Amino acid sequence: MPTRRANAVLPTCKENGSVLDFDTVDIYARGNTMLKGRSLIEPDNFSLEETENLFTLAGKIESDENYLRDSCRGKLLATLFFEPSTRTRLSFEAAILRLGGSCLGFADPGSSSASKGESLADTIRMAASYADAIVMRSPKEGAALLASRYSQVPVLNAGDGGHHHPTQTLTDLFTIRCLRGEIANLTVGFCGDLKFGRTVHSLAKALARYANIRVIFISPEELVIPEYIAATLQRQGVEFAETRNLEEAMPELDVLYMTRVQKERFFNEEDYIRLKDSFVLNAERMTLGKGNLVVLHPLPRVNEIAVEVDADPRAAYFKQARYGMYARMALLASILGVAE
Repeated sequence: MPTRRANAVLPTCKENGSVLDFDTVDIYARGNTMLKGRSLIEPDNFSLEETENLFTLAGKIESDENYLRDSCRGKLLATLFFEPSTRTRLSFEAAILRLGGSCLGFADPGSSSASKGESLADTIRMAASYADAIVMRSPKEGAALLASRYSQVPVLNAGDGGHHHPTQTLTDLFTIRCLRGEIANLTVGFCGDLKFGRTVHSLAKALARYANIRVIFISPEELVIPEYIAATLQRQGVEFAETRNLEEAMPELDVLYMTRVQKERFFNEEDYIRLKDSFVLNAERMTLGKGNLVVLHPLPRVNEIAVEVDADPRAAYFKQARYGMYARMALLASILGVAE
């Protein structure tokens, strides 16, 4: 059986009531003007109530894609990506365009003045003078927080090294809410690179705020969850366990969050080669899971999910990518103050 670091169950939080009906969106859209002008650097920068209001707004947009269309006309989003991205960058660009706004920026730091030695502070000051909000990804932990200190417009962290990826967390939580009906009373498994996986770190912290969440961490010994994440879960009374065996955990899971082993985070290529195939989800292993299991992955995948799994109705990672666009539309509309 998985080994445990903590045993207590998270008590029901006063903020965590029943799932909000998407028909109540107009009330909560108005209430979410409290997010106007705010940055998002870590998942807990927004309260649980504010996060749930975002999901209600995202749900309305998902059910009616004309809702808030053109609400951001005249708004500019700067996308500054110092590290490669496909889904996050394109979903933010799609989000602002669908809201009627525009975007500018770069996808390769080599095409920016950073390649000439310009400091991050100066790059941010420049971008903030042109745009109404900034989305930034960096390979360096803490870069987004630093950027927010030099920016006069909201900064949205699109990933800072192995630290956090809060807008992916919004995507993940919104997907779980849509597919499971609520974010509560779930056993969630995280599998793969838990040491460097910023999406894992952010989602684990965010789940700790919901009622009756149990977590199982599945990884090789070399890629276990960082101690600071484990300590956060312990402080918040979340029951969690660790195992080196995916088959052992599968029957218990309501949600399985797969991740790739990230080559770019390794200093030693031999270690990467040795660990990259530690856990592969295939059709045979899927037979061990519950009938209503939800399989998520922040993507890109390499070989940790076999292509044969794509045909399984429980595989939700491509739906997850689309839900991410709706979540980011709700986020942009809220921080730009147009969700009124």
